[in-house]
Amino acid sequence: MKTIDRFRKIKNKILNPVKEVRAKDATDDLDKLGRIYGTDKIGTHYYTPHYQLHFDRFRDKKVNLLEIGVGGYEKPFSGGKSLRMWKKYFPFGNIYSIDIYDKSALQEERIKIFQGSQIDKDFLNKVCEETGPLDIIIDDGSHLNEHVIESFRILFPKLNDGGIYVIEDTNTSYWPEYGGDSSNLDNPATSMNFFKKLTDCLNHREFLISGYQPTYFDKNIVSIHFYHNIIFIYKDKNDEKSNIPRSSALG
Repeated sequence: MKTIDRFRKIKNKILNPVKEVRAKDATDDLDKLGRIYGTDKIGTHYYTPHYQLHFDRFRDKKVNLLEIGVGGYEKPFSGGKSLRMWKKYFPFGNIYSIDIYDKSALQEERIKIFQGSQIDKDFLNKVCEETGPLDIIIDDGSHLNEHVIESFRILFPKLNDGGIYVIEDTNTSYWPEYGGDSSNLDNPATSMNFFKKLTDCLNHREFLISGYQPTYFDKNIVSIHFYHNIIFIYKDKNDEKSNIPRSSALG
């Protein structure tokens, strides 16, 4: 195994500079960058066009991006493909990631990787203390429904106003081995139903519920975009007044 790891490390040192040259003229095209760096966000999935649409406004900013999941499972020199893509796409950004396995061998300038669980609140808090406020969070981790939901509960409050939280591979919401459900599409334990329920937060000022107290999500989610197997959630102050106030609503 050590021989294989050594070979992979040497291989990466040779291939990565080649990829950098190929990516030089494609920095604003995520489809091309995704193919150059070999991430499954293009080809296996069809995420990069959506990322291009939602992330374009961040391109020339000093963003802090955190991606859950490095890839490559337990292999220390495997993975990191999307991290290198993000590094190229955000030339002034800091790219952070967490993984349950030790992926420190994949770190490089502007890419820092922490080892720990995506549902360990103390660990995530320590990570965020080091990264500072985040502009983008991407969950490409275990894809277990309970993990997806718990990570969102912990990390969404760490996001800057104007930031975006992304959940990939929501197909597992329908797969029982991941805690999903295709038999009862109203099952509240699935990630899709958790996030579908959050759409009501957008309209909490229209609730006809006497004495209703807005939740954190009510007050801080301003839009949710659902696509095939991926969700984008925008954070900002959801303080738009009701256009037709009702006496029993918040108005």
